[in-house]
Order: sequence, then C-alpha cells, then structure tokens
Amino acid sequence: MSEYRLTQEALDFLKRACEAVGPSGFENDVLSIFREYGARFADGVLRDNLGSLVLEKRGMRERPRVLIAGHVDEVGFIVTSITKEGYLTFAPIGGWFDQVLLSQRVVVKTRKGLITGVIASKPPHLLTPEERQRVVTMDRMFIDIGATSDEEAKALGVRVGDPVAPYSPFLVSATEKTVMGKAFDDRLGAFLAVETLRFLKESNVEHPNTLYAAATVQEEVGLRGATTVGWAVDHDVAIVTEVDIAGDVPGIDPRDAQAKLGKGPTIVTFDASMIPNQKLKEFVIQVADESKIPYQLSAIAKGGTDAGRLHLYKTGRPSIVIGVPTRHIHSHVSIVHLDDITNSVKLLVELIKRLDQPTVESFYEL
Repeated sequence: MSEYRLTQEALDFLKRACEAVGPSGFENDVLSIFREYGARFADGVLRDNLGSLVLEKRGMRERPRVLIAGHVDEVGFIVTSITKEGYLTFAPIGGWFDQVLLSQRVVVKTRKGLITGVIASKPPHLLTPEERQRVVTMDRMFIDIGATSDEEAKALGVRVGDPVAPYSPFLVSATEKTVMGKAFDDRLGAFLAVETLRFLKESNVEHPNTLYAAATVQEEVGLRGATTVGWAVDHDVAIVTEVDIAGDVPGIDPRDAQAKLGKGPTIVTFDASMIPNQKLKEFVIQVADESKIPYQLSAIAKGGTDAGRLHLYKTGRPSIVIGVPTRHIHSHVSIVHLDDITNSVKLLVELIKRLDQPTVESFYEL
C-alpha cells in the first residue's frame, strides 16, 4: 500500500480554505470549499441543521461509526456600529488577546463583497503618559475602511452584523518546512479529516467501519456544531482533530505547553472540556508506536475542543483529540510544520484501519 503524502493539490486546497472568510456563524463559504474538494471522495454527504458538513465513506461494516471532526469557523469579529465619520466599531467572535490586534488588516464581508480595512485606535502622538502605559483594549479600537462618512461606508454595503476576519495570506515559509497563515484553528483539523478520507478512497484501503469526516461550525463560541453533528452521524467513537499550542516559543514554560513543531502530532491526555477514554488513549499510543509515527503527549489545563461535546453524545462515546502543534493561534498569523500535518494523517489512517467493532467495544470494558 502506498504511504500518505501531502500533495500540491491538497496544499492548494488548504490555502483556499484558510484564506476564506468564515468566523463562527458565517462558515458557508468555507464549507463550500470543503464540499467541492471532499465530496468526490465520499459515498455520501450530510449536513446537520446548524450547518456542519459531513462526508461519509463506507467500509466493510456499517458499525462502528467513526467520526473524525475538525471545526472550520475561525475567530473573528462582527460590526456593531458605523460612526458618522465612517469608522466601524466591532465586537469579538471567539477569544482574542487585544494586544495582537492593532495595525492588523482585516476583511469585512458585506452583501456587496469583501472590503479591506485596518484595526486602529487613537494615534500614539496624542496619548497621555498614563495612556501610553496601558494596553489599548478592543472597545477603544475601530476598523478604518478608508471611508470619510457613514454614508460612504453604507454605500459600500457595510451593515451592522457583517462578519470580519483577519487578512492573512497563506504562505510557505523560507525554510519550506513550515507554512503560515490564518484560521489554522481549526481548518487544519477539518483538512486532516478530509485528507484521511481522500487517502483511504484513492488507495483503496479497506477499513472495518464507516468513516465520517466532519467540518463542524461554531466551535469558537461554545462547541455548538459538535453538539448537533453527533446526532447527524450517531457515532460510536470520535476523533477530534485540532491544533495544539506549540510550547517552543520564547517565554513559554515547558510545563504549560509541551508540544514542539516538527516532532509529530500530539495525543491530548487532558483538557478542560474532556478527559479522554483511557483505553482509547492507550490504543492510539499503541498504534502510533507500532506504525513508527512520531507523536507527542500533551496536557492542556485551559481550553477545550469539540470532543467536549462529542464524548457526551447520548450515553457517552469514547473520544480522543489529536493535535497539530501550532504557534501563535488566535492571531493573524499562525505557523505549523508540514511534517506534523503529514504524520497526523498517517496516524489517522492507521487508526481507521484498526477500529473494528470488537476494538471499540473493548473501550467500555472494566
């Protein structure tokens, strides 16, 4: 059997998906890109009523149903008002650290098309000495789209309630080993799910289950898509593919974030939303060891993922999070290592090949 590799077509797909505008609640353009790319490898396409997209691939057995899920919404903003001078005030969609925002370009999605703006505030020349010592908070910032009046802004199609996303082109770094861009959290996870499906289809890999590759919505505002997608799939086991916080950054204590770029995907042993099924966790570790796929063990004291909802489906479902170490999440530019992407898909493929009904049932045994 051939081994998974990251093709140029797949990388181009990831670029398109990450550059698209899609904060929580506004994911349709991104979902269309995922459907266009992934539906040709699927035996069926489903959607739940909240909007999450699911691609089905039937294997040798109908059960167990294995769900690989990554969310496609990104942290962004929403327009809350237009000032008489034509500036836009905004509120966050998802979690932001105010300090990363100033002077960053953004894209406003209006009914007439996309408009580029920049996040700004009172210029430093006019700040008092006391103001200079304080971090400028989001409520004192605005988006400048180059308009000179509210009439001009409205004529461009801007309305209260329009979504705003970072402007950040997807780029391969100078090392050619890493890529940088926005929305890796978590279009990268949804990408892993679809790439696993693609490889299984194109390589004619047999698997003793039915695979569901899901692109979920509204994770950044409360794991909402994961709450509903489980009912669309009726999964027996869930693998959530996510980014993980890379700790190889100056100022981070290794105790707070263990993952490093280029050292393999992470197997998340704990986070604030889910303690994984321990037999499933050990199974994932065993498969990685047997397949000689590099991995890292990770524990995250704060934050959660879609697994926080998927493991609570009905009477409970064994669930695990596999992460890709990522620098600078929830900012305009994140960085990931291409080897970590490749090894994540390899691990997912090996898991799908082995998740038969007796194995899944063993996760419940005392």
